[in-house]
Amino acid sequence: MTHTPEPAAASPSAGPAAPVVIIGPMGAGKSSVGKRVAKALGVPFTDTDRVIVREHGPIPGIFADRGEAAFRALEAAAVRAALSTGGVIAVGGGAVTHVATREAMAGARIVLLTVSPEAVADRIAGSDRPLLASGGIDAWQTIMDARAATYAELAHAVFDTSRRPMSRVVDDVVAWLRDETPPVRTGAPTSEGTV
Repeated sequence: MTHTPEPAAASPSAGPAAPVVIIGPMGAGKSSVGKRVAKALGVPFTDTDRVIVREHGPIPGIFADRGEAAFRALEAAAVRAALSTGGVIAVGGGAVTHVATREAMAGARIVLLTVSPEAVADRIAGSDRPLLASGGIDAWQTIMDARAATYAELAHAVFDTSRRPMSRVVDDVVAWLRDETPPVRTGAPTSEGTV
């Protein structure tokens, strides 16, 4: 495991009980990793996309019938509710695009999961995710590029899920949370550094 300080993000301001928010692009493994991290820590887990589906119906339907702005407002409310419960919260890939959601996450420890386009291609194949409806991996890359700076700005720690077993990613996230170490970036080296 490689640890490299993250210069852009401030360290978490809250103590050990601060909620953990897992952000990142669709297909990075936020829900899978988040659920396992919560179990390892013995805290609640909330997947805000699942909350929205349970309370408001399928996400593609919300996008089609009410638009992205309405969805983002529902998402912000789900994130605020999850933060009040605490534990580990996995948010949708676009949650960071909504200012109210970013503001709500201010006191949380924020973990960014990254993934390469090659690794995510199989994960999102056949997906009904509304923002990928017509563009597949090219649409994913465009969305990722648009959100990358916001992800980096918010993240206290970055863990790549591209070619690593999920159990290793979970172990690394749990170790970082338990140690409350400075911001880190872990994973496989790329041309842009360790991600």
